[in-house]
Amino acid sequence: MPDILLDFSIKVAPAQVLEAVSTPAGLNAWWTKRASGRPAEGQEYVLWFGSEYDWRAKVTRCVPDSEFELQVTSAGPDWVGTKVGFHLRGAESTDVSFYHTGWPVANEHWRISCYCWAMYLRLLRRYLECGDLVPYDERLEA
Repeated sequence: MPDILLDFSIKVAPAQVLEAVSTPAGLNAWWTKRASGRPAEGQEYVLWFGSEYDWRAKVTRCVPDSEFELQVTSAGPDWVGTKVGFHLRGAESTDVSFYHTGWPVANEHWRISCYCWAMYLRLLRRYLECGDLVPYDERLEA
């Protein structure tokens, strides 16, 4: 199975990164159009990207200041069962190891998602380091 693996640094503490990747307000700042859920293992998240993309995920890992992972339970067929997660290391600054694992095949959707994740994670860094909030409809063009 192909995976998406990206490593990068963000010049803020791990607690700030974890909040941005695990809370609805944080996710809405850089990835989702509207999210809901609670960052605790076993909790369900709604990840809404528009009427055609009303997805669900379950929290499978949530470790303060170091890990957060969602397993996608309802989405497009290529995403169902995949895991999206973050490993965080550091103190003043954070080294982020991002993964999106469990893709069934390296198809066109996987290739597009490789690009999109790189773009979204860049927005995550801009949001945390600079306070930039890019409107949802402009995120992949920013």
